[in-house]
Amino acid sequence: MKQTFTARSSSSSLKSFPARGSVRVSQTFGGGSTYGGGHSFGGFGTGVNYGSGFGNIGASSSSVMMSSRGAMSFAAPPSITAVQVNQSLLAPLNLEIDPTIQAVRTQEKEQIKTLNNRFASFIDKVRFLEQQNKMLETKWSLLQDQTTTRSNIDGMFEAYIANLRRQLDGLGNEKVKLEGELKNMQGLVEDFKRKYEDEINKRAAAENEFVLLKKDVDSAYMNKVELEARVDALQDEINFLRAVYEAELRELQGQIKDTSVIVEMDNSRNLDMDAIVAEVRAQYEDIANRSKQEAETWYKQKYEEMQSSAGQYGEDLRSTKSEIAELNRMIARLQNEIEAVKGQRASLEAQIAEAEERGELAVKDAKLRIRDLEDALQRAKQDMARQVREYQELMNVKLALDIEIATYRKLLEGEESRLATGNAATIHVQQTSGGSSMGYGSYGSGAGFGSSSSSYSAGSSMGGGSSTITKTSVQSISGRRY
Repeated sequence: MKQTFTARSSSSSLKSFPARGSVRVSQTFGGGSTYGGGHSFGGFGTGVNYGSGFGNIGASSSSVMMSSRGAMSFAAPPSITAVQVNQSLLAPLNLEIDPTIQAVRTQEKEQIKTLNNRFASFIDKVRFLEQQNKMLETKWSLLQDQTTTRSNIDGMFEAYIANLRRQLDGLGNEKVKLEGELKNMQGLVEDFKRKYEDEINKRAAAENEFVLLKKDVDSAYMNKVELEARVDALQDEINFLRAVYEAELRELQGQIKDTSVIVEMDNSRNLDMDAIVAEVRAQYEDIANRSKQEAETWYKQKYEEMQSSAGQYGEDLRSTKSEIAELNRMIARLQNEIEAVKGQRASLEAQIAEAEERGELAVKDAKLRIRDLEDALQRAKQDMARQVREYQELMNVKLALDIEIATYRKLLEGEESRLATGNAATIHVQQTSGGSSMGYGSYGSGAGFGSSSSSYSAGSSMGGGSSTITKTSVQSISGRRY
């Protein structure tokens, strides 16, 4: 095996040796010195750095070509050539061994363990994320099935809402019908009320007329009583006058019988007193009979007039009483009808209020259910959108992890195939770190891990210096069979 070892710095250069299967490492230090040259392997595995070199303190950059097999060999020149020896290399070296090298090596071992543990935990995390990805795929399929079920539920709810709306329309039509019936009933009530008021007015007029007729009847009755009293008084007076007349007549007759009148006249004529008395009696009797007849006729006429007027008033009174009784019966009938209409109106108002209350409750219930359904639908949409976003994020994470896993798998497979077949690989690594090292003829080891675009490595060396953890970007990998 041939190896080319090259150490270049801003202030010094060493000779180059040909090599096969080399690793090119470009390092940038924040400041320090490099003394010596050697061989190391960073990344997967361990390597050995031993050799000789020369460098200047304060070098800003260096480029080293190292072998990945952990050994260095020099090939024989193909021909004899002139050899030029640098006299400065023959001078004795001043080796200064760092007393803290053991602590540094222990720290580097701990760092290597930590990095290996982190790599194992990262592999576990990848497996866990794969399981989470499968679980999320299962959830997504379930959510798609649930979405189909929710769409069916939405149809059921829409049908139920349509049924509620039809019921609401029916209640509205029934309400309009009941309002029309209520208006008709109110018109009938107003008509009956007007009729009742008219009947009340007629009753008041009849009562007033009855009062007037009663007054007239009372006055007629009083006149009748007065006239009857006067008739009795006149009858008594007639009887008294008749008695007086008869007494006077008897007295006159007695006087006539007891008295003898002698009249002497010159003409010698005799007076017929009997004839004169008879004539006078006849005249008085005639006068008495005429007076009696006139009185009886007048009283009879008055009595008949009073009876006729009383009969007329009685007929009027009876007709008025019958009219009043008829009006009372009509009023009672109207009152019963009004009470029935009031009861019917109260029943209709109660039914209308109950129907309105049921309609309002149904509308409120429908609105609440619609609002709940809308809220549930909105929550379902938000949940679906959130799950879709989470699924997209997880898919992005899964894609990145799949890419990273594939990259790790390719790196591991490439490393395993390289180790199995013994191929030499050329790795171009861009490494950035800070610190300084100094050593000569050192022997060290290192280990690390990396991703598709970068790797982390840690190494240690003997012979003095400090250890560093560097971030390495893998630029290209090429292998070549020995």
